Amino acid sequence: MAPSNLADAKRLLGSDAPAAVVAARRATASDPAAIEPRFVLGAALRRSGDLAAARDVLAPLAAALPRLWGVHFELGMTLAALCETGAALVSLDHAARLNPDSSLVLHALGDMLMLVDRPAEAAEVQSRRVPASIGDPRLTAAVTALLDHDDAAPLAALGLHLTDIAAVRLIADAGLRLGRADAVAALLARALAITSYAPAHFALALTYHQLDRSAEALTAIDSALAASPATALQSLRAAILMQLGDVTAAVDQYAAIIGTDARVWHGYGHALRAAGRHDDAVAAYRRALAIDPGYAEVYWSLANLKTWRFADADHAAMTALLATADEADRAFLHFALGKALDDARDAAASFAHYATGNAARRTTAGYDRSAQEDFVARTIATFTADFFAERAGWGDPAADPIFVVGMPRSGSTLVEQILASHPAVDGLSELADLPAVARGLGGRYPDVLATLTAADFARAGRDYLDRVGPRRSGRPRFVDKFPGNLLHIGLIHLALPNATIIDVRRDAVATCFSLFKQLFARGQAYSYDLADLGHYYRHYVALIDHFAAVLPRRILTLRYEDLVDDTEVATRQLLAHAGLPFEAACLRFYASDRAVRTASSEQVRQPIFRSGLDDWQRSRAWLGPLIEALGPLACVSGAEPMPILHGPIR
Repeated sequence: MAPSNLADAKRLLGSDAPAAVVAARRATASDPAAIEPRFVLGAALRRSGDLAAARDVLAPLAAALPRLWGVHFELGMTLAALCETGAALVSLDHAARLNPDSSLVLHALGDMLMLVDRPAEAAEVQSRRVPASIGDPRLTAAVTALLDHDDAAPLAALGLHLTDIAAVRLIADAGLRLGRADAVAALLARALAITSYAPAHFALALTYHQLDRSAEALTAIDSALAASPATALQSLRAAILMQLGDVTAAVDQYAAIIGTDARVWHGYGHALRAAGRHDDAVAAYRRALAIDPGYAEVYWSLANLKTWRFADADHAAMTALLATADEADRAFLHFALGKALDDARDAAASFAHYATGNAARRTTAGYDRSAQEDFVARTIATFTADFFAERAGWGDPAADPIFVVGMPRSGSTLVEQILASHPAVDGLSELADLPAVARGLGGRYPDVLATLTAADFARAGRDYLDRVGPRRSGRPRFVDKFPGNLLHIGLIHLALPNATIIDVRRDAVATCFSLFKQLFARGQAYSYDLADLGHYYRHYVALIDHFAAVLPRRILTLRYEDLVDDTEVATRQLLAHAGLPFEAACLRFYASDRAVRTASSEQVRQPIFRSGLDDWQRSRAWLGPLIEALGPLACVSGAEPMPILHGPIR
């Protein structure tokens, strides 16, 4: 009977851990002295979450069998789940020495090294090329099969089972490399419902952070921190606090862990910048470079301060780094050098660096013109005047949100700063919550909106407000200035019919060239090619024109040039459209001490100046593809009205 029970236990270990425990107990009872049944029992107990019992079984085995790597791996993972990090590290290191070709062991060992603040060693261990390690095409294919087709067989063939949190951690990292954050989050959450494991909580927090699910990310990282105060964990917590808009707490979190880690100093600089502490931010960035002179991204962070000016020594250092930098770092350096030379009024050399940096980014962030054309065409076809009339009064009646939409680098941060200077308004920066609500509706978007009921739209509006809730301070209104919400104007009107919508419009060529000079952390794939920029901008205008026609007076298009030329008149118009009484503080927006987390954070802390409106003219000779793609929109000047686009857009 024992052999049959043991075979059953081993078979069930990868699919049903509690059943494997039952079978392994029977095998152990039949032959108490046998090693393998006890080993399988310990492994099954760990996978089923009975950690204390697993340790009781595995610890004596490990002491008696110093050469069996599997026993030491299982004990190490059990101790890790019990938050006995030091002892877990010893066991996993021993297992890795016995079996240096196991990706599962090496990945878990790297996790433990991270938890004891040995990040360089962790990275080295997890980057080793062994079968089924990160980067192995077989692992990539197996993870793709799981995430795309719910087929776990290829993973099982590699010795990776979803009942093992160590395997889930490895699969999660591979899945994140594939850009499958949603699926990875679900996978990690299911595994953590059975057993705790600090690195998996960390991975879940990182995944939620990437998905802009900040409140859930904070819960996950706090679970990880309960097991270890590791710098990597605290640094991620600080980044999550930044995402939540709690910049003061983020600054404090970073300040508590700064030491000799250049990446921590870099993150600290970001937090200080958002808090308006410009000089301290520069000092933090400089400290990061002093620790790691090859940290190319820091040069872009300095350039992205906008008001920062590089010294000749910086220029020389960046140029020297170009010779040995990898592709990602070269992009950072080219954009930073473009800024340095732009400030020096060397337009030709500046444009050459921007063009090279953009070309590098375009290889990894392609823009699909056909998909954009299709989306805009379907949006216009769906949202007719009759469509809205038939659904009048639907949605959640709350008037809290003020959506500032349009193109990045068009003045939206300035508009938010003006609005957030009003005592009734919170400025929440760029939120990813509305796109998340849209994704959650299922079906092909926006066509699916035609199938929704009044109750569906009310739920969508409430879902958005609930998601935003943790970021609010208690003021009755708030600004969401995510530019991409322009793709969801129809959803906004139907789910939140009393929300305010403001389109900030700046000269087309100036906007697009400003985008061409901006290196985005993610998104905005259209911004890395001049012709793509013109194509996207025309479709943006076409969308706004359409909604202005079918929803008269629903959207205020505020011209940035008007805001610059007569700030008070434009501000009064802005506040009136939002249903807010005039407040003189809105004219002194630059005196606000609120945190600002976008690329314009320094600029909105200064009074408005006309200088810079026509900076693009110095580079006009190289902007032919943009001007051609913009067509009639390229002819718009600050004194002319925006044209309405008619006919096909290509």
